[in-house]
Amino acid sequence: MQLSNSEEELMNHLWRLEKAFMKDLLEAYSDPKPAPTTLATLLKRMKDKGYIGYNIYGNSREYFPLIKKKDYFSKHVNSLIKNFFNDSASQFASFFTKATDLSKKELEELKAIIDSEIEKK
Repeated sequence: MQLSNSEEELMNHLWRLEKAFMKDLLEAYSDPKPAPTTLATLLKRMKDKGYIGYNIYGNSREYFPLIKKKDYFSKHVNSLIKNFFNDSASQFASFFTKATDLSKKELEELKAIIDSEIEKK
């Protein structure tokens, strides 16, 4: 199950903070800040989806991510490749290198990364 754009924004704050109470999460937003009830709804949905957990301290909940940002991003990219590029990483790479207008230096850096991965295999 994927996160909505609003949930993803909140998740980014939580990844950055690592653990946070509701007040910490509200402070992480720039103005206009979401209503506390909106944030509570998003947190409940994210908990139900299995992306976050919390510890209870009295009447307060301290939230923390259950998935690493890298793992979430990896799952997202793999889903993108599967759904939009016929499960072909090479089609994705071709599109990415052409559509993003990478500089020669960036392409060389990308090539070095790929060459390094080839050597490992």
